[in-house]
Amino acid sequence: MKSADLKLWVAVGLVGLVCLAWLLVAGLLLWAVLDPEDWATVTEALGGRAGLLLFLWALALFPVYAVINALIENHLRAPARLAEQARLRLESGDSRSIEPEGSTEVKRLTGVINDAIEQRETLIARMDERVREAARRTEQEKARLAALMSELTKSVVVCNLDGRILLYNNRARLQFKRLSQAGKVTGGSELIGLGRSIYTVLDRQLVAHALENVQRRLERGAASPSAQFVTSTRSGKLLRVQMAPVRAVDEDGQPSAERMTGFVLLTENITEDMRADAEKNRLLAELTEGSRASLANTRAAIEVLEDPAVDAPLREQLLAVIGEEVRHLSDRIGELQRSSSEALRSRWPLEDMLASDLIDAAISRIESELPMRASRAGDIDSIWLRIESFSLVQGLVHLAECLHRDCQVRWIELRLSSHKDRAALDLVWTPDPDADSPLDKSWESESIAGGDQPLAMTLKEVMERHGGDCWMDKETDDQSARCYFRLLLPLAAAQEELPPATFQRHEGRPEFYDFDLFQPGERSQQLDDCRLRELSFTVFDTETTGLNPAGGDEIIQIGAVRIVNGKILTGECFDQLVDPQRSIPRAGIPIHGITPDMVRGQPPITEVLPAFHAFCADTVLVAHNAAFDMKCLELKQALTGLVFDHPVLDTLLLSAVVQENHDRHNLDDLAERFGLTILGRHTAIGDAMVTAEIFLKLIPLLAERGIHTLGAALEASRKTFHARIKY
Repeated sequence: MKSADLKLWVAVGLVGLVCLAWLLVAGLLLWAVLDPEDWATVTEALGGRAGLLLFLWALALFPVYAVINALIENHLRAPARLAEQARLRLESGDSRSIEPEGSTEVKRLTGVINDAIEQRETLIARMDERVREAARRTEQEKARLAALMSELTKSVVVCNLDGRILLYNNRARLQFKRLSQAGKVTGGSELIGLGRSIYTVLDRQLVAHALENVQRRLERGAASPSAQFVTSTRSGKLLRVQMAPVRAVDEDGQPSAERMTGFVLLTENITEDMRADAEKNRLLAELTEGSRASLANTRAAIEVLEDPAVDAPLREQLLAVIGEEVRHLSDRIGELQRSSSEALRSRWPLEDMLASDLIDAAISRIESELPMRASRAGDIDSIWLRIESFSLVQGLVHLAECLHRDCQVRWIELRLSSHKDRAALDLVWTPDPDADSPLDKSWESESIAGGDQPLAMTLKEVMERHGGDCWMDKETDDQSARCYFRLLLPLAAAQEELPPATFQRHEGRPEFYDFDLFQPGERSQQLDDCRLRELSFTVFDTETTGLNPAGGDEIIQIGAVRIVNGKILTGECFDQLVDPQRSIPRAGIPIHGITPDMVRGQPPITEVLPAFHAFCADTVLVAHNAAFDMKCLELKQALTGLVFDHPVLDTLLLSAVVQENHDRHNLDDLAERFGLTILGRHTAIGDAMVTAEIFLKLIPLLAERGIHTLGAALEASRKTFHARIKY
């Protein structure tokens, strides 16, 4: 029962007792002052009517209740709500005015508080302007570093000394996705993320040994100490890792010569390289062993043939042996050559490039170096290629120069189209009808000499290293009888393209860094004793086929977002539809918007839940009305073997703790009170995102009530009325 309600009933009871006591006192006074005959007359007149007096007494309590309730509403509840709203404005930075209610005095106080809020906003705006100006240079340096790290083509991960990740770039995110055993569902986010441990991927002892080596080199005064090692991951991949220290900085901003606060890891997946090297070694061994026997047989046959006494049948037999061994040797050399070509092609420095960028670069070079004009055609703005652009541009300039030299062509067209599983880049021109046919030319076999930087290879060799081909032909279905030289180029594989963030509410670069995480050590405490501001949280929500999970309703969507160091990581989200393997009631579709077609073909809960469990590792779970969501997860424990034994905080209960004078604590009312907008209501990721924002607003309000740690928050939640809700 709320304190205001308790006060109401106590006040009504006291008034009733006072009235009853007054009646008793009045009766005693009458008994004392009246003669016995008069008292007998009074008792005779009231005889049998005592119940009526008690009824009138009880009936009088109703107006007393109404009057006292109005007084409490205007003079107790209204000031209490005003205090909560004022505290909410103070802690959350909400600048909205508070709606006046209650007595005249309370309304006047509300006006004074609203004036104070307006003045505070003016002062904050002035202070923010000064702070922004003072911090502008620092933020610029931080943004430059973050942009540099994010756009590097190497996989970079920066950790503090506890092994907690505090920075990573896009390439690292892509690489860790490939290392993940649940990459299709999580995108590797259970392995890499701000605040996550690098030891989920790398062996702790191996990293500790490398750190010791770096520390010793620092102490010896090495200018650029580093360590390298190769390790295998749980998914069976091989990683080459280079470690460098992040030096501590003294009060003067100078890097320390001996102390470090973290380390940088440059990681490279060398699984395919090792496999290629092993295959090459196998072929070399086979060539060596097989060739030794073939050469021995050939040498023996030649020595016999040198004898003049050898008859004709034996000579023919020996010549056949020599021919057979030479063929075997030739086959082995050919196999080694093919393997070496494939290995060379795999080591060729290919990169993802938009086709339009390649064609624009080629046109610019051709028009600047040759007396020719060039244009482009085809779907070049949507096709990504996997190429080495420098050699290809040189090759295209070489072809254009050959056309101008041998066929006097002054205009060409670069056209791109899809050709089976490749991209066809055509260099198209209209031949002179009086000139010789260019189809008998072998320009692809000439050394590339276009421009000022000739290459020591032919166009055919360049195409072989790209795993492609090239040829010249005519367009037979074209009345203009145009010719074209076609280059078949590899497309960028789907897994090579960097995946976007699953859910991103703000424009701009996703945040893959938090330099405040350099401070280690907070997780060494007992979890219940950790301050809420220091913990990492996974805020999640589920959408289900209905509201009775124990009765057969299934999860159809899970959405989650992480909070690390007091920040919502919008770039590290979990958003996955689930095939419930049962029908979705039509009544619920207008609410959550998930249709049977949307979940058809999606992974079942047996695949999604392990991925979500990994995503939640080492965090505290947060949900709104968490009892329902946790019941859904608990019912799948027997099926998946997974136990979600994480500590759980419920924003519904926490709101009831800090806003006990409000009756409604549903998600929409909380969002309105905190001035938040829900994007995607009744979608798992949308509700999880607004729940995360509400949770961050609740933390300072809990601190005002002396609730700073996880254990204190859990204890306060258990004491609320809403904690009795069960599913």
